This record gives sequence, structure tokens and C-alpha cells, in this order.
Amino acid sequence: MYKSLIRPLLFQFDPEKIHYFTFSALKNFGGLARLFLPKPIADKRLEREVFGLKFKNPVGLAAGFDKDAKMFKELSGLGFGFIEIGTLTPKAQDGNPKKRLFRLPEDSAIINRMGFNNGGVDAAVERLKSNKNVLIGGNIGKNKVTPNEQAVQDYLICFDKLYPVVDYFVVNVSSPNTPNLRALQEKEPLTKLLGELMQKNAEMPSAKPILLKIAPDLTDDQLLDIIDIVSETKIAGVIATNTTLSRDALVSANKTETGGLSGKPLTKRSTEVIRFLSEKSNSAFPIIGVGGIHSAKDALEKLDAGATLVQLYTGFIYEGPQLIHDINSELLKRAGRLPRR
Repeated sequence: MYKSLIRPLLFQFDPEKIHYFTFSALKNFGGLARLFLPKPIADKRLEREVFGLKFKNPVGLAAGFDKDAKMFKELSGLGFGFIEIGTLTPKAQDGNPKKRLFRLPEDSAIINRMGFNNGGVDAAVERLKSNKNVLIGGNIGKNKVTPNEQAVQDYLICFDKLYPVVDYFVVNVSSPNTPNLRALQEKEPLTKLLGELMQKNAEMPSAKPILLKIAPDLTDDQLLDIIDIVSETKIAGVIATNTTLSRDALVSANKTETGGLSGKPLTKRSTEVIRFLSEKSNSAFPIIGVGGIHSAKDALEKLDAGATLVQLYTGFIYEGPQLIHDINSELLKRAGRLPRR
């Protein structure tokens, strides 16, 4: 029903406007809508224990969809095993000028140059205080006006404020839409940033998992650096991958738009990165696989490549809640063969 009726209607409108319209509809009519959606699968065989946390199933929602933690309860009700909110910054910011979100339907893709638009970490913390049973990841970044030399402080502010209300953290230095942010992926500044966060983490009543989200555009040498950094800083794991700057083989009219590309064109590369990290590190740390998951097959390929959990974003927009159901259904068929960490 979603792909045949709802999606064609939604795709008639501006993607950013329809995003907020969908939020409003789900908030006000979510109970009614779920009558026409697949029932979420609840089965203990889907549970995963990863970096000390228990996930009710391994299919999560990636950051960027519920930036301000306004819909985590409703989205969890669609069947996600966990919800990642953000990217959040210390101060509220508008992000980049509109129009900044573009569909590429012929490529089953999206280009965005949102630029960490969010209402600030304090507002999200207030909303998350009401959370009772949704496993939440907090994706954190720096404000656009903060120079890279002072970026560590922005990440520490977000960490400190979110600590009481999230289950794990994700350090986002891989978005292509904040000027010079990706420079923080270089070995020296990244080691410093993660080291400072881990030191802060050690001072807390109990340490929470800190993960690093990386770009798909890193070279093999840079990926080897990531493995070294994870080992040196002892962070909990990696999310692979963020959006790409590549525009290879695209056919849609919007292919020339500036921003990060997500969706099916990223499927192969994100899986390659997962496999590389897993093999070269000898599976030394958990990997959350994200990028171009539009089917259960895509999800299983990432798990087979070395991911422990997966996340959806663009595939969720194109395929709808049925995709969550399909992945978990396939996982149940091979429940005894999935790796656990």
C-alpha cells in the first residue's frame, strides 16, 4: 500500500515539507495508520546484545530523520529496534539555505545539504526525558560557526547534556554539509577528539558506548587509520557509512545538486567499507551498517560483510515500514546463523 498509493502521493510535494507533514500525520493519526501497516515483529530471536546494550531487533533508524527527538516513540512503534536522533549541536541552527533536499527517483536516492539543522541539544534533552523504553542513540556534531580548532568543546557539551537521556553516542565528523567538518576525520584531530570524549566518558557514573560515523569516501589507507584510532582510543565501534560525494552512474535530473548522496547508489560502497573494516581489524569492534539498504537482501549482505546491526534512512523513505518487517522476517529464517558480539 505504501509503495503503490502513499509514496506516489507524498512524492508529489517538496521533500522537506512532506517530511514535516509526515511527522505531523504520524503524531496525530499514527494509531489509525498502523492499521494499514505491517505489524512489527516481536521475537526474542531477533534480540542482539552489542556493546553492552540489548537491542530488541537489529534494524534501527539512522540519524537525520528524527533530528530533534520529536518522533522517536512513534517511529519505534513502526518496528525499529533502536532510534538514532540528531545530529545535534550545542546551539540551535537553521542549517543551509533551502532548497536543500532533493529526490532522485530514477536512482532510488536522495541528495541533501541540510547542514545540521536542529533546535539545539537542550530542546532534544527535554523531549527525551519522557522516554521509557526506546533505545536511543545520540548523534552529535559541532555548530557551523565553531572553528575546527574549538570543535572538541562542542562535542563535549553535547555529550555532557545528552548523557542522562541516551544509550549510546555517535560522533559525526563525516557529514559533507558543514564546511571543513570532514577534516576532523584525519588521524591526528580525530584521535584527539575521541580521546577527549573517552576521558569525559570515564568520569561519568558509568561509561556509555561511543561510536564513530565515517564517510564512504575514505581511501583504504584512511580506513586503516580508522582501525588504528578505534584501537588506540578504545571507542565502542563504527557506523559505516554516511552519505557520499560521489555521483557515479546517476541518471536523475537532480544529480548535479551539491550535498551528500544516499540510497541505492551507496549500497555497494558502504558494504565494501564494512567488509574492509571487519576483515582488516579481524572483527575487533562492532560495526553498524548503513547506506543503500532498500531490501532484506541488502541488509543481509551488510551483516554477512561484518555488520552487527543495520540502520535505514533513504530505503525507509522509498520502501516504507514494510522494509523493517521484511528484514526482520528474513533474519528470523536464519536466526541461528547470525553473529553476536
